[in-house]
Amino acid sequence: MSTSLTLDIEGMTCASCATRIEKALNKVEGAQAEVNYATERATVTGNALSTAALLSAIEQAGYSAEVHTDTSQATEGSGELLRRLIISGSVSLPVMVLSMIPVLQFPYWQWIVAALALPIVIWGAWPFHRAAAINARHGVATMDTLISLGVLSASGWSLYALFFGGAGAVGMTMTLSLFGTPGEGSNEIFLEVAAAVTTFMLLGRYLEHRAKRDAGAALRALMESGASEATVLRGDAEVLVPIGQVVVGDVMVVRPGERIPTDGTIESGQAAMDTSMMTGESLPRDVGPGDLVFGGTINTSGLLRVVATRIGNDTELARMAAMVEAAQTGKSEAQRLADRISAVFVPIVMVIAVVTFIAWMVFDGRVDVAFQAAVATLIIACPCALGLATPTALLVGTGRGAQLGLLIRGPEVLERSRSLDTIVLDKTGTLTTGDMSVTSVIAVAGHTENQVVALAAAIETGSEHPLAKAVVEYVRGRSIDFAQASNFVATPGLGAAGEVAGKPTAVGRMGWLDDHGFSADTELGDAVALAQESGHTVIGVGHGETVVGAVVIADTIKESSVEAIRHLRSMGLTPVMATGDHEVVARGIADQVGIETVFSSLTPEEKAGLITRLQAEGHQVAMVGDGINDAPALATADLGIAMGTGTDAAMSAGDITIVSGDLLSVSDGISLARRTLGTIRGNLFWAFAYNVAAIPLAVSALLNPLVAGLAMAFSSVFVVTNSLRLRRFRPTAALHSE
Repeated sequence: MSTSLTLDIEGMTCASCATRIEKALNKVEGAQAEVNYATERATVTGNALSTAALLSAIEQAGYSAEVHTDTSQATEGSGELLRRLIISGSVSLPVMVLSMIPVLQFPYWQWIVAALALPIVIWGAWPFHRAAAINARHGVATMDTLISLGVLSASGWSLYALFFGGAGAVGMTMTLSLFGTPGEGSNEIFLEVAAAVTTFMLLGRYLEHRAKRDAGAALRALMESGASEATVLRGDAEVLVPIGQVVVGDVMVVRPGERIPTDGTIESGQAAMDTSMMTGESLPRDVGPGDLVFGGTINTSGLLRVVATRIGNDTELARMAAMVEAAQTGKSEAQRLADRISAVFVPIVMVIAVVTFIAWMVFDGRVDVAFQAAVATLIIACPCALGLATPTALLVGTGRGAQLGLLIRGPEVLERSRSLDTIVLDKTGTLTTGDMSVTSVIAVAGHTENQVVALAAAIETGSEHPLAKAVVEYVRGRSIDFAQASNFVATPGLGAAGEVAGKPTAVGRMGWLDDHGFSADTELGDAVALAQESGHTVIGVGHGETVVGAVVIADTIKESSVEAIRHLRSMGLTPVMATGDHEVVARGIADQVGIETVFSSLTPEEKAGLITRLQAEGHQVAMVGDGINDAPALATADLGIAMGTGTDAAMSAGDITIVSGDLLSVSDGISLARRTLGTIRGNLFWAFAYNVAAIPLAVSALLNPLVAGLAMAFSSVFVVTNSLRLRRFRPTAALHSE
């Protein structure tokens, strides 16, 4: 049986590290691993996994790891990085000022610079030197290797020039230029380069660390939003217990302002629930006895008694967090390509740097120029940004989606969202609420609408049928008084009968009423036929010997459905309805929401077949559904979108889950997926373009190593900052409320 294990990894400093660890883990028998540099975690799946073997493989690769728990922290604390950054930056400042401004260069200034710079080169850059040494012992070169070699080379050349060249002479002066000039700069030192590059790299890594932490903030907030304690009934007493001691069946007492401790069903009480942390909806939802409530949501009013139905990792909150975390640890095809490039890029850069040095020595003969070009090449070419391009965008995009109630299953979902052109929608529960409600009441001459519906309610109050419930809710919602029926008898699928005010009364299909001796006039028959042609369900009401009226009932269209269809069209998607209902009902709903193509009376297999047929015609198809009958189609579609108000089977088959069940959020889910994919592609483009453009400048000795270090450090920061822009993604509903 396949199992999955998550490991927190310590010591990774770049994407090459992640690639190396991934290779080491995949060599363990039966293991298939993915290592994510941004989250600093490895996800390993396989049969009969040996935790000891996996940890040993990571240690042999030069890193350390532990099994992930909810409280474990794999990332290096930013405190140590910040301390090194502050000290190195403070000392680097006078080094750079003295090296750049000739008027401040007093006699023997260069020796003061050396005394200040060397501690930075050794202590400040120690994280890079340590990582490079560990990797060297295993015969591997990473981005840290490039940084360490660049800093040590600049320092080594400077010490050589000071002690054995002319750089130590009294009166030696230097100036800073953004671009080098081949053939000039004899007897100059590069200590300001070594100090500045160290500071810039520490700054870049610190900002990267902070940005990665910010990128994962949404998921952490989601996981931490659950209650830590619960008030449960033990006998007649209320007892405050840790959330871990709550068991299924416990009755929990939740007061206004408190979070629901765990998923459950309301036993008693009425309240307005703030579900924004799960659904993204700002308006509270009214709940009462029998309604489901989820752990982490907030009771804004009313005292509730809730029976716990799911605890621990089975709760909706835990499942959401697990789905988001799984999405964040995946890799897109673009990132896999970037990882492969990073794995071979560093050795290639080292070869380029050596060739550059030799070429300048052969054709120019100036050691300082050759050295400057080689060092600039080493520093500018670090492809750190490649390793951050996908994971940081995934962290932010999926985290923002979780805040809005849009759960994206994985990075492959993003790539499939780009080319969609058709979206197939289920009717019941997707376009409609799935709840039957009274839309109108028809009364014959001599009777009022209230009288007709009151007679219907008198009979239907004894039935559990959804149509009966719709009638009773309609009457009670309008405070219409109705009598109690006697001698109640129900005929499944046809209607129900009894006596009201001493007269025989029946509610049901018109033909069934006729069979039971209730006559209807022609005018009523015409009105009933017109309602049925519109796709509505009509039940007649007979009292005495005649049909006194009829109640028109329909599955209510969701308020957002019309606008949602319009938004989907604006995104280049053609909406198609696929439903198991008969054609009249389906067409009536489709006309109201603006869908032209309708496929009705479909079985679950036929829905999946429709998806396959559309795909065979060359369409890229998304499917939106909420029921068990939609699961095959959701799994067949290029992109399955499950409504969170539906069944577990549907949500398991979906690639994106809309927690709120609001159809308007479907366009948000697709938009966010496309926006995240666009950010990933933009990150990868700029990361590649940066190296392609910068390396020729460095090889030509036209780039000062100091500027190269600054540019390289901020290339990673740019990628992460660009990803953080996804946090500003606004849902459609919010945009239209402004």
